[in-house]
Amino acid sequence: MKTHPSLAQRIAEGGYDGYAYAYPHKTAYRPLDPPIPLERAWQGEDRQDLFLYVHLPFCEMRCGFCNLFTTVQPGADLVSRTLDALHRQSTAVADAVLPQGVAQAAFGGGTPSFLGEAEIERVFVQLEQTWPVRWREIPVSFEVSPGTVTREKLALLKSLGVDRISLGVQSFVQEDLLSLKRPQPDGQLEDICQLIKMSGFPVFNMDLIYGNEGQNARRWQCSLDRALEWQPEELYLYPLYVRKLTNLERIGKRPGELRHDLYRQARDCLLESGYRQISMRLFRRHDVCRTTDNCCQDDGMIGLGSGARSYTRALHYSTEYAVGQPGVRRIVEAYNARAAAHHAMADHGVHLDLHEQQRRYVIKSLLRSDGVSHAGYRERFGSSAFEDLPPLRELLEMGLATDAVDALQLTAEGLAWSDTIGPWLYSETMTARMNACELV
Repeated sequence: MKTHPSLAQRIAEGGYDGYAYAYPHKTAYRPLDPPIPLERAWQGEDRQDLFLYVHLPFCEMRCGFCNLFTTVQPGADLVSRTLDALHRQSTAVADAVLPQGVAQAAFGGGTPSFLGEAEIERVFVQLEQTWPVRWREIPVSFEVSPGTVTREKLALLKSLGVDRISLGVQSFVQEDLLSLKRPQPDGQLEDICQLIKMSGFPVFNMDLIYGNEGQNARRWQCSLDRALEWQPEELYLYPLYVRKLTNLERIGKRPGELRHDLYRQARDCLLESGYRQISMRLFRRHDVCRTTDNCCQDDGMIGLGSGARSYTRALHYSTEYAVGQPGVRRIVEAYNARAAAHHAMADHGVHLDLHEQQRRYVIKSLLRSDGVSHAGYRERFGSSAFEDLPPLRELLEMGLATDAVDALQLTAEGLAWSDTIGPWLYSETMTARMNACELV
C-alpha cells in the first residue's frame, strides 16, 4: 500500500491535519451508478447488533466553527415535512435491511433538541414501531445545545429511555465563546448544566473546544475547572479547526498556536481528576462503566435522516454533503421529496475494497487507548496489521506506539498526535477523492 509523506515530516510541520475518527470522510463519497438496493448492500452483514443513528439537520444558530450538515432556524413546515420523510425512510430501510436487533442508538445533527416535545416523542414512537428497538434496554445518546434544551424536554427524554445527554458547551469563558462565534447569554450554561444534573441521566457528556485565537492556559483551565464542577461522566475535547465555508473561515480566523500545549494541559488535568483517557478526544470518569462508547462510526450502522451516513463493511453511503446553507437546504428538500422506493436505494457513497477495510480497522482501533488487537485483526482479515500496513512500524521507531503480545497501542505521546497519525494512514486513493471534493 502506498503512503503519504513520512509521519516525522508531518509532525515537524505542526500536525493537526484534521479530525480523524471516521474513515473515509464523507467528502470521498460520490454518486453510485447504478444505485445499490439496500437489500443487496446488507446481505451477509451482521444485522443483530445494529447501531441506529438518527440525524436531525436543524439548529437555532450556526456556530462560527461549524461545518456540520445542518440548516438554521427552519420553519415549522420544513421540520414537519422532514419528519414525514424520516418516517418514510425509516420504514423503507427497515423493510429492505430486515434488521434483527438494535444494540445502541444515537440522535445527532444538527441539534436534535431543536425539535419540540411532541416532535421528539413522535420520532421515538415511530422508530420503535418500525425497528426492533426497546429504548430502555439499550444505550441511547441524545445531543442538546444550551439554547434549545428545557426541563420539559429533558424529562421527556428520560421517560423515553435516553441514558446519555451530550451538551455542546464549547467553553465556559465568554471571551472564547465570542472568538468561536458562539454567542451565549451569561449564566445560561450553568442553568442548563443544573437542569441536566437534576434530571438524573446516567451519563452527562460535555463537548469543549480548545485552540481558538486568544485562548491561553488560564482561560482554558477556567473552562476545565468549571466543567469539572458538574462532574460530567464524559468529556470530549476538540481542537479547533477552521474549515471551508465556516463563518470563522469567512472572516479570516486561524487556530491559535497553543493547541498541543492546551491538549496536554487538559489531559493531565483530567487524568489527575479521576478520568481515564479513551482517545485523544474522549475522557471518561473512572467510576463510570459503559458497555459501548457511543461511537457512531462503526460498521453495522444504519443512518436515518438527511445527512446521516450508513456503514456496511464494503459500502459507506449517505445523502449528498454540503456546508453552505443553500446547499444544505437543497439536499434536505430533495430528501423530503423522495419516494419510499428511493429511500431503499444507496445512490451516493464509496466502496471499500479489502485494503481500505484494513486501513479503516487499523485507524479506528489505533486511535483509541486499547489499540489494534492482533487477535481481532487476524480473526477478521487472516493476516497481521504489520503485514498489511508496513508504515505502522514507523510508529514504533518514533516511540509513538508500543507493540505488546496482544495489541499495538499508541503511547501517551502517540495519542497526542492522533489527528496527524490518522490522516497519515489514509490511502492515496481516498485522500485524492477527499481533496477533489468541491464543497458548496
